[in-house]
Amino acid sequence: MANSESLALDLEELKRFQSIAKRPRVVSLISSEITNLEKLVAKEDAKTTAASIPSIKTPAPSMSNPSVNYVPLGSFSWDQDYDQLKIYVSLEGVDKEKIVTEFKPMSFDIKFHDVQGKNYRCVVLKLNKEIVPEKCKLIVKPKRVIVTLVKASKGNWMDLHFKEDKLKPSLDKERDPMAGIMDLMKNMYEEGDDEMKKTIAKAWTDARSGKTADPMKSYK
Repeated sequence: MANSESLALDLEELKRFQSIAKRPRVVSLISSEITNLEKLVAKEDAKTTAASIPSIKTPAPSMSNPSVNYVPLGSFSWDQDYDQLKIYVSLEGVDKEKIVTEFKPMSFDIKFHDVQGKNYRCVVLKLNKEIVPEKCKLIVKPKRVIVTLVKASKGNWMDLHFKEDKLKPSLDKERDPMAGIMDLMKNMYEEGDDEMKKTIAKAWTDARSGKTADPMKSYK
């Protein structure tokens, strides 16, 4: 699997291609692939950080067990900026010591115990995009709870929940990221006009000079 340094170089190269692309579809394809690589770079960085910093787990209250019944909190408001997303849960009388939190890259699960005699649960099993679990936090106010989710990659989310984007090129997690880039470059070459094809072929050849064969050779 490519390391963080290799992924960063791939990302830098894609951004160079983005700067010369003109056709809307080509620009969209490159932007999607850049987003995918940024996620992979963030994962690699997170692994490095996790290896050097011991994880801290939130201790679960004694009443946290499979037999506990919870009232689902399906209605809540949220807003965002480029770096993070905040969820506002209207719940009065919450004791911070009786909260159990579980943040994962694509989900979160928060359990509120013994709130005026009831137990509540706020959970999203699949988020729209990835978050950084170790940076997420929760603040208890007199009449509400604010949950802060730190985004793994900057940008706006169209929704809190995950929705399949059929137009977005897929990147198999088990594949070498370079294979996805090769497929993208082929699509760009086929979609582009004569000038674009010439520019892409030259840029790609110059970038890989002395390292690999020209990936556009079979298309010339």
